[in-house]
Amino acid sequence: MDARDAPTLRFEILGRLRAWRGEQELDLGPGKQQAVLAVLLLTPNRPVPTTAIVDAVWGEDPPDNGANVVQKYVAGLRRVLEPDRSPRAPARVLQLTSAGYVLHVPPDGLDAEVFQKRVRGALAARAGAADAAETIERLGEALAMWRETPLAGLTGPVFDAARERLVEDRAAALETCAEVELELGRHARLVPELIRLVNDFPLREGARYLLMLALYRSGRQAEALAAYRDAREFLAEEFGVEPGERLQNLHLRILRSDPTLLNWQKPPAPAPAQSTPRLNAPHAVQPPAPPAWAPMAGAGFAQRQAVERTERQLRVGLRVIAIAVPIFTCGTLSWAVVAYLAGRRRSPWLALAGVAWLALSLFSWLTIGTGTEELRPIDDVAMVAGMIAAIGGAVHVAVLTGSGWPSHKGGADEQVEPDPHVVELIERRTRREQARALLLHHPSIARDLHIGRPDLPRTFDDGGLVDVNSAPEHVLALLPGLGFQNARLIVTVREVQGPFASIDELIARGVVPSEVIRPLFEVLVAIPPAAETPLADTQPTDPRAAGTRAVGTSGAGTSGAGGMPAAGGAPAAPEVIRP
Repeated sequence: MDARDAPTLRFEILGRLRAWRGEQELDLGPGKQQAVLAVLLLTPNRPVPTTAIVDAVWGEDPPDNGANVVQKYVAGLRRVLEPDRSPRAPARVLQLTSAGYVLHVPPDGLDAEVFQKRVRGALAARAGAADAAETIERLGEALAMWRETPLAGLTGPVFDAARERLVEDRAAALETCAEVELELGRHARLVPELIRLVNDFPLREGARYLLMLALYRSGRQAEALAAYRDAREFLAEEFGVEPGERLQNLHLRILRSDPTLLNWQKPPAPAPAQSTPRLNAPHAVQPPAPPAWAPMAGAGFAQRQAVERTERQLRVGLRVIAIAVPIFTCGTLSWAVVAYLAGRRRSPWLALAGVAWLALSLFSWLTIGTGTEELRPIDDVAMVAGMIAAIGGAVHVAVLTGSGWPSHKGGADEQVEPDPHVVELIERRTRREQARALLLHHPSIARDLHIGRPDLPRTFDDGGLVDVNSAPEHVLALLPGLGFQNARLIVTVREVQGPFASIDELIARGVVPSEVIRPLFEVLVAIPPAAETPLADTQPTDPRAAGTRAVGTSGAGTSGAGGMPAAGGAPAAPEVIRP
């Protein structure tokens, strides 16, 4: 029987990589073998070249005989996935073709594809005649499939990019679920979940929009305005930009107390039992109340800021106590505080200083304690030594703790490490902005650098942009929520009707629904194709001919939707770029 017809084999990547045959979990072998399987699962039922597998699994440190190593791991996977196959029989699940290795995954055999299928079904139900409760139920079934971070334990640029796409796809589903909940008038109990959503996805303005709206509808106008200020400060500090137009318009409407913001579609009857299920139920849909479609557990920005604020207050309190100890003990315990700091910082110099303070305090107290009733010159020296141990020890401790109390990892100057995931998102967004600026002013250079073409070798990092006018179908299909059907439609329309002048044209031409394309505005670009013949090489000598040529070129540079000029202002005739 063809492996593609086998209903019992299924794979999971929405968490740690797992494979199942029926109800039995398969042992996928060592880590590198699992990484090879994960690469094949990122493009199921499509050939993956051996060189691409080597690059994804080993990155910049490939083995000398990469093809042989991949072949060894493929043989191990075949033994796991097809245990009943004889060694000489042809493989059915994992085959080798002229274009590379193909992993045949049965329909609904990959949880990521099932998740996207269910989300698309929920969106279609929402756009149709289905009620909000049915949309929430379908989204809940999709979100319940998430177990933890996708592809957990696998590292490398390819897995990181796939992980980011999946997480963003999930965030979009969470936002849609929140929108439907708001339509049902459940804004009050949505606020805590939206706060967590914003904390875990600080770059998504859609989540901030929903939070502001939910706060305002809950009678918390001041907090809604504060949420906008937080968004503005975050974007200004990280990127030097203002919030988007949609967020700014909502802010103005809240300032004006726009009564239309309080209008929402109320359900005919309350249905608390159909609220969105919790994400920690991997197999069953549980209908909790209140709704718990919130992101998986993890410290968000607000929680981390609260923890850091508490830690700062603790460090200040410890510093005050440490400075007070030498003074209130008359220098007797100065050495103990310095010795403690020496142990925390593993500093031999501070240890020697602690010994010096100990010797000074012992000299002071032993001299004064063994003295007679008559004052001796050495008693004066001992008293001065005691004062130095008290005041000098306090000053020494104050200097040592001047930047805060040291942690167990290092000295007082240690800084809290930023969240690497947030840093990566910020860097990618910055690279995208740089690439867009280059595209705006120099579209020809952007084409030469292969901006928007992740399938081609590049020397310029564009932050993961995808060009709808030139990217092949399989690249477009990997975008969150787009799928192969919409990708094929985009390629067909651009070949038949001409290239897109902007991403908005995908909606204007009716190619892709707005709810699908809106979350992708951050990564999609529409690069104008190069002119077939440069104008400088075909300058007409007749002025009338020149005028005719100019008009004709301008017409070629407009799109089929409303005559919108091509992006970048390039009046070039559209050139069909086939994947």
